[in-house]
Amino acid sequence: MPALTLYIGNKNYSAWSMRPWLMLREKGIAFREVRVRFDSFERGSEFKKTIGAISPAGTVPVLVDGNLVVWDSLAIAEYLAEKFPGQRLWPASMHERARARSICAEMHTGFKALRRLCPMNIEARLPEAGALAWRDHEDLRQDVARLDAMWSELLRHHEGGLLFGDFTLADAFFAPVVMRLETYALPVSATARQYMQAVQALPSVQQWVREACAEHDFRPFEEPYRLGR
Repeated sequence: MPALTLYIGNKNYSAWSMRPWLMLREKGIAFREVRVRFDSFERGSEFKKTIGAISPAGTVPVLVDGNLVVWDSLAIAEYLAEKFPGQRLWPASMHERARARSICAEMHTGFKALRRLCPMNIEARLPEAGALAWRDHEDLRQDVARLDAMWSELLRHHEGGLLFGDFTLADAFFAPVVMRLETYALPVSATARQYMQAVQALPSVQQWVREACAEHDFRPFEEPYRLGR
């Protein structure tokens, strides 16, 4: 049995769970996956009781390695990079590692309008909701403009279609953003669209998307724009 266990939420909705899952799967690191279904985020919910018994934060993702519990996707990323140095989860050069950490931290704390107005919903197609949000929210347009500029600048300096050439933690952090842009059909440049296509072509992303679409688990509290599937 793999030494690592990763606790995640619903694949259709849980952007934070997607990030470490992709890190592990894309790099071929063995792990056991435990999905804890989103029933509610209230204190007495089965989700909170289950995750709260593992992690004091009471959120997913959670990585368990023996007696060690690591929560928060950024902390998990750093732990995996240290545990598996040969996998080169960060870029090879010191300067590029600093840049990759900077944009991952920016994703971790920023892009609040995009996350608020366009929650991840992989199996849905919501271009009308996206168009209204785009029309009515300047902060959403600013978030997407920042993403577009960030990606375009990095892609100008790296071959291979991904942000630093080969797959790194930076691509894992922005993969859920790609899912949002796709679901809500938000306008991006041709360069950003090419990056989205490169991310969606990754085997790990394709597997996550297939399994997200196969859940058939409509969660009303995660659905600001739909009443049913």
